Order: sequence, then structure tokens, then C-alpha cells
Amino acid sequence: MVKTYKSSTKSMSKGLQVESSSNNFKLMMDEPESLGGTNEAMSPVEALLCALGGCQAIVVKAYAKAQGLDIEDFSVDMEGDIDLDGFLRKRDVLRGFQEIRYTMHFKTKESREKIEKFVEFIEDTCPVGDTINRKVAILNKKIEIE
Repeated sequence: MVKTYKSSTKSMSKGLQVESSSNNFKLMMDEPESLGGTNEAMSPVEALLCALGGCQAIVVKAYAKAQGLDIEDFSVDMEGDIDLDGFLRKRDVLRGFQEIRYTMHFKTKESREKIEKFVEFIEDTCPVGDTINRKVAILNKKIEIE
């Protein structure tokens, strides 16, 4: 079963701020002042890290009990490296994350072996991680000029 997700993003009047919406929810994004923004919201790349961590946390909540695991609490810390010279067009380097690292924190009495196996399941199940790990076609369907 394929489900199509949709979002819409519009520029705001202040700095580099944008407002994205999907399914009646809104997310503000911006850039730091050093990149021309107002630093009043997270950047799109920070939102990407949050999306990955959020997806992993949802997989934990959705599947732990079904797999017989008792996990009292879960959190994940994300970090990634971007060479801003690529975004600023100062050098011909990758503009996106060169590497994303994360640390998962489990509060549980389960064995390390069971949790390590579950982490493999999380990594294999998370749609955001799957999307980041492979090349996905990004297609410009059309351009409208008013």
C-alpha cells in the first residue's frame, strides 16, 4: 500500500524564514544570523536531524512491546557535519550532511544483546533513515509563475 504525503512551504517576510505545513500542522524554519537568517527557528537541516530522531523514537514506541521488549524510556541524540562552504558556494564540496551520528539511550532491564538486535530493527524499519541512506529521485513537477 503506497501512501502519498504532501507538504507546502512558503517564504515569510522576515529574513530567511519559511513556514511549512502538512496535514494541518505547521513548522517554522530559519537560518542562523551568520547565514542571513534571524535564528528564530531551527534550520531545515536541523529539522532533518529531528525527523530522523523522531522516526527512530516512533519505531521504538510502535514495535517494542510487539517484540516482547519492556522499554521504560527512550531518547536519541543526533549530530551531523555540513561544510557550509558548499551551501555558500565558496568551494565545490558537498552541500548536505557528510555524516550523521546518533546515540540511542534506552531505560530498560532488557539485555544488551536484545537491545542491540532491536537497534538493528529500528535502523532497518525507520522510513526517514531509509530515505537518507539511499538516493531518492526529487522531481520538479512544474513551475507556476503568477
